[in-house]
Amino acid sequence: MAVTTLKRKLKRKRQSQTTRVIKIKQLSAQPVIRNVDVEELKKSFAK
Repeated sequence: MAVTTLKRKLKRKRQSQTTRVIKIKQLSAQPVIRNVDVEELKKSFAK
């Protein structure tokens, strides 16, 4: 018995999978934490 693959349906399924993975990565992404010198900032505001 021959097996036929539904290419359009498979393409749509893969597209939804990749978009889901991208959304999860964007939600779990954290911004880069930088070292901030507080004293230097205070000096700049005093000027």
